[in-house]
Amino acid sequence: KRNDRNEYKHHQEVFRPWGKYNVIDSGKNYLVRCITVKPGEKFVAQMHHHRAEHWIVLSGTARVTKGEQIYMVSENESTFIPPNTIHALENPGMTPLKLIEIQSGTYLGEDDIIRLEQRSGFSKEWTNERS
Repeated sequence: KRNDRNEYKHHQEVFRPWGKYNVIDSGKNYLVRCITVKPGEKFVAQMHHHRAEHWIVLSGTARVTKGEQIYMVSENESTFIPPNTIHALENPGMTPLKLIEIQSGTYLGEDDIIRLEQRSGFSKEWTNERS
């Protein structure tokens, strides 16, 4: 804080049942996270009204659901999720999936996450967090 560093604004690593993430950078209309998804884990189907997401796979392979499409995104590949698009992300592999997520839009609040399924074995309260 004293040296104009941004780390004090965010937790360095945030752990979730599906893996972890760190916020790398953020500004008025963007947020950049490094996300690690454990083997066999996923983000539940969701959508956002006010933001788009760009996912860049650094290692592993992602199974992406975007609207009616289901496809794989491998290392050094990326995909774009426009606003108002139902989407999900899964790690079908045996090793951790590591990706960069860039959120951009007019509003990036957590209350713009509309979940379309509930993760079994977890309370409704948990699914109100980033899934």
